[in-house]
Amino acid sequence: MVTWWYLVVETLVQRQIPASFKDRILTYYEYTKPKIWYLLVFTSLTATFVAESLLGTGLSLVKWITAAVAITAGCAGCNALTNYIDRDIDAVMIRTRHRPLPSGRISPSSGLRFGLTLIGISVLLSFTLNLLSVLWMALGVVDNVGVYSLLLKRRSSLNILLGGFSGGLPVLFGWSAATPGLIGTISLLPILMAALVFLWIPIHIWFLAVTYRADYAKVGVPMLPVVIGSVSAIRLIVIFSMILFPFSIGVYLLGHFGLVYGLVALLGGLVNLVGSVWVLYKPTEANAWTMFKISSPYLFLLFLAMIVDAALRA
Repeated sequence: MVTWWYLVVETLVQRQIPASFKDRILTYYEYTKPKIWYLLVFTSLTATFVAESLLGTGLSLVKWITAAVAITAGCAGCNALTNYIDRDIDAVMIRTRHRPLPSGRISPSSGLRFGLTLIGISVLLSFTLNLLSVLWMALGVVDNVGVYSLLLKRRSSLNILLGGFSGGLPVLFGWSAATPGLIGTISLLPILMAALVFLWIPIHIWFLAVTYRADYAKVGVPMLPVVIGSVSAIRLIVIFSMILFPFSIGVYLLGHFGLVYGLVALLGGLVNLVGSVWVLYKPTEANAWTMFKISSPYLFLLFLAMIVDAALRA
């Protein structure tokens, strides 16, 4: 039904090429969903900075630029491909119907080529770093585009859990980019940093799904709030918040970060936990949207605090 409706909409939409080169660039930029990759790229480069500070690798400017371009292209390319895959339901959902593909500002074939080009750039640049960087980049693409978007998003309410592994992989990529050798190295700290992102993703996405529950239900996407109801989903959000809070404190207790991170983890974790409980007792779409907006700065501040502590120690 959704696919049929999309074909009707696509036929009726008057496709227009943006009036200027600048408009076209901005349209493709919008197509990559920058609000998503901004945060993922930041967590990745945070891991690079922390690794360089702790390991004393002295990463060159060329490698910094290579790592930054690679992870940006990889995250943006994944978003472009998931936009291409979801173009039929995006045309129906209120939240997404104005995106570049359903609105006709980019053709599906152009969107597909653009996404594949970005992925190709990210993988090729990863090869100039080390093999672990290639592995994390490739796994991120497979999990986000293949596992989440193609296999699970329209079939299982566990989509965001099994597909959420890709959210932590930029951290592992950023860490490996700063490590020496052909293979690169991995340790407990980057794994725990990546786990912070993995635990945060269901909280963030399920708040969004509670807000747009009717939208997801209309197109048959079984996001958790659609399948088990908003209140039950919020209970799970509270549980994940209860896990994330002590976990973030546990990262501090490892001893790699100082007081700045410790305070941010304590205060930010309390705000996130209390806010989740507040939405449970007042489960409105407006309150869920508020916590969705708050959860992004929470993760950003955690990783910013890591940078500050690593810089102070250096």
